[in-house]
Amino acid sequence: MHPLLNRISIDPNVCFGKPCIRGTRIWVSLLLDRLADGETEAELLAEYPQLAPDDIRAALAYGAEMARERIIPAETKAAA
Repeated sequence: MHPLLNRISIDPNVCFGKPCIRGTRIWVSLLLDRLADGETEAELLAEYPQLAPDDIRAALAYGAEMARERIIPAETKAAA
């Protein structure tokens, strides 16, 4: 598992359980969509100052893992 994936969290009580950057409500899919649309890392960091460059790389690493069709172990919290 890529070490950057520790920056991704999946919590059923946060954003409907969608993968997010840990400690935020920023969806991994949002970052991937915006990068695919041509937005730069610098633009994303300016718009989301709570992100670090490694958070964007973590989103890319997560997308790469998903493209391999592997199950990605992620720390999840049980629904209350």
